[in-house]
Amino acid sequence: MALFWQNIANGLTIGSLYALVAIGYTMVYGILRLINFAHGDIFMMAMYFSFFAITVFYIPWYIAILLVLVATVLLGVLIEKAAYAPIRSAPRISLLISSIGVSYLLENLATVVFTGVPRQFPKIGTLQDNIVIGGINIQQLSFVTPVLMLLLVLALMVLVDKTKAGMAMRAVSKDFETAKLMGVNINRTIATTFAVGSLLAAVGAIMWGQKYPQIQPYVGVMPGLKCFIAAVIGGIGNIRGAVVGGLVLGMMEIMIVYIVPTLSGYKDAFAFIALILILLFLPTGLFGEKITDKV
Repeated sequence: MALFWQNIANGLTIGSLYALVAIGYTMVYGILRLINFAHGDIFMMAMYFSFFAITVFYIPWYIAILLVLVATVLLGVLIEKAAYAPIRSAPRISLLISSIGVSYLLENLATVVFTGVPRQFPKIGTLQDNIVIGGINIQQLSFVTPVLMLLLVLALMVLVDKTKAGMAMRAVSKDFETAKLMGVNINRTIATTFAVGSLLAAVGAIMWGQKYPQIQPYVGVMPGLKCFIAAVIGGIGNIRGAVVGGLVLGMMEIMIVYIVPTLSGYKDAFAFIALILILLFLPTGLFGEKITDKV
C-alpha cells in the first residue's frame, strides 16, 4: 500500500509538470492556431539558464529563479518577434515549418555553446529531501509541484477571465480579424501569450530539473512531445483541458508501470499510444471545441 501511494504522488508530480508546459502549447494554439514545436526547447534553455545562474555564477537560488523566469520570457517573446511575427499572414504551414526550424536552431545552438556533455542540475532548497507520512517516504517535490501548478493555473485563469489583457486574448482566439478591427492590439496580445507560456515552461523546467537532474541539449524533446500530447488529450486550445490532460498522462505513465512493471522500458510509448487513441475516438480531446478551418 505504501508503494501505491508513492506512485500516486509521483504521478501527480509528473502530471503537474506536463500540465505547466502543456498550457504554453495550448495558449499559442488558441491564439495563432500554431503548434509551437520550439516550446520544448524553451524548456531546455530555461534549464541551462538555471544551471549557469546557480552553479557557474553562484547566484542564490531564490534570486536565480527570478532571473531565469525573466530570461525565458524574453527568449519566448524574441522567438515570436523574430520567427513568427514576420510570417503571421502567411499560410499556416509556414508558421509550423518556422517553429520546427527554431526548435532545431535552439538545439544545435545549445550543443555548440553548452556542448553535448550532460550536466547536473543544481538542487534548490530542500525539494529533494524526503518526508515520512504514515511510513511512506515522499519527496517534498511531490507536494510542492501540484500545489505550485494549481496556484499558477488559478493566477492564469484570473488573468484570462478578469483582466483587459485576458479579454484581448479571448477575443483574438475567437476571431483574429474581428478583434483586430475592434482595436485589439494584436502584437501585444500575442507577445503576452508567448510570455505567459514561456514563464510556465520555465517553472516546469526548474521543477523538472529537481525530479530528473540531468541537462543536455535535447532534454526538452521528449517532455515537449509529451506535453503537446497532454494538450491534445485535454483539447488543444483549452487551458483547463491542458491541466487535465497533463495529469491524466502523468498518472497513466506511472500507474501502468506500477501495475505491470515489465512495461517500464516502454513508458515513453504510452504517451504516443494515448495520442493515437484520442485522435481516433475523440479527435477534439476531452474539452476541445470543434473548429472548422476556413479555406
